[in-house]
Amino acid sequence: MTRYPSAGKGSKWTVKELDSIAIDFIGDTLNDGGGLYGEVRSGLSIAFRYGFKLNGKKVWHYCGMYPKDGMSKIREARDDARNLIKAGVDPRVKKVADKIIEQNVVDAIIADNKKRIVDAEVERAKNLSFQDLYDSWIKDGVARTDKNNYIIQTFSRHALPSLGLIPLKDLTEHDLRALYRKIIAGGTVATAVELSKDIGQMLRWAEKRKPWRALLVDGNPSELVEIKKLVPKGYTKERKRMLSIDELKKLKSIFDLTAHLYAEESNKRIAVRPLLKESQLALWITLSTLSRIGELLMTEWKHVDFDKRTWFIPAANVKGEDGEKRDQLVYLSDFSFDKFKQLHTLTGDGLWAFPASNKSKVNVTHVCIKSVSKQVGDRQIKFKERTKALTNRVNNDTLVLGDEDWTPHDLRRTGATMMQQLKVHRDVVNLCQNHVIGTKVDRVYLLDDYADEKREAWKKLGDRLEAILDTTNVVSLKQA
Repeated sequence: MTRYPSAGKGSKWTVKELDSIAIDFIGDTLNDGGGLYGEVRSGLSIAFRYGFKLNGKKVWHYCGMYPKDGMSKIREARDDARNLIKAGVDPRVKKVADKIIEQNVVDAIIADNKKRIVDAEVERAKNLSFQDLYDSWIKDGVARTDKNNYIIQTFSRHALPSLGLIPLKDLTEHDLRALYRKIIAGGTVATAVELSKDIGQMLRWAEKRKPWRALLVDGNPSELVEIKKLVPKGYTKERKRMLSIDELKKLKSIFDLTAHLYAEESNKRIAVRPLLKESQLALWITLSTLSRIGELLMTEWKHVDFDKRTWFIPAANVKGEDGEKRDQLVYLSDFSFDKFKQLHTLTGDGLWAFPASNKSKVNVTHVCIKSVSKQVGDRQIKFKERTKALTNRVNNDTLVLGDEDWTPHDLRRTGATMMQQLKVHRDVVNLCQNHVIGTKVDRVYLLDDYADEKREAWKKLGDRLEAILDTTNVVSLKQA
């Protein structure tokens, strides 16, 4: 049914009339004049179309939907269609063409943006920096047993401040050499040597992978730097420091005396604070078991069997390359067993033998594996080239034992040498240090673990240490 406005046929529908149409209009056609017709649909929306003849047939051109589109816009669309027809253009085809043109414009904009993004990414890739490579390498390229803590510390302190912003393609041997010389001039030769190895490893990793290898097309600059030519003459990384019997006695005396003086001093703020008791015990255990200090500090109490007098070191805690590390079972001598018992009275109520300080008791873990080494070093500052005292750190010389500094790792060497002097076979000494011995074939077919021999070796060493330290004479702090 065709309906007309109240003004009659040939008149236009007013907005008030359109808004007042009843539900019974649904399906009817509204004649708005000038060839414009509206079909009333459910929801009382009205679809307006313009009817015209083309090639002798009546066809329709859609002009809009009321009330979504206002009547002025709908009638304007009808007028535009009428003008196109007068010009010989089918408005329906024009509408399709306009949509195609609009889509082409959109596609062109998207393509241009994609090109801009690609170009920007290509440009960014060309200028990836030393810092970018480090971030990628530390995440995917290296996995040390200390969770990369040492690398992170040395790169953050030395390499990244100097090299971080340099585009990798512009990195030269001169940049690396200048960095190493600066570190060496600061007195930390070993750090420069280790850092040169780590940077070399990182750049060799980059040479094999996109996008880094394209940035190293001119070669790996680390291959052109000979660190041996930069370090002082006579420098050797291989330490040979071991503590003499007198130095071991002196160390015991220092521990006893500093603890006594600290306990007697009423004003703790001016007292010389002794080395933590846990750290003292760690040093004696390292000496008597030939263990690495880091492996010891990661010990959980479940690893210590007080009934069987053993200490288990899981392969995960052992220093070395994955696939080559192995578990170690240490048979505790009377000396080392006593030290573990003393330690248990201090920390035995928790998971870790050497728990980190954590007042909240949440997510407690073991202490940093460098902590004891730092504590020992902080008490031998005469051998450090520090320009100022470190904040919240001890700075004194209470653990100086001679004309050369010593480290916890030197105790491992000391204990191994003492075993050798006690006529323990070198293979057994190596096994007590968890070193691999024999050929690959030997390790496949000769599977005895030398348990008896190792137990006897640790016993001999423990007895020797008991004999040495039981006769210690107290040495004054000034003499120490």
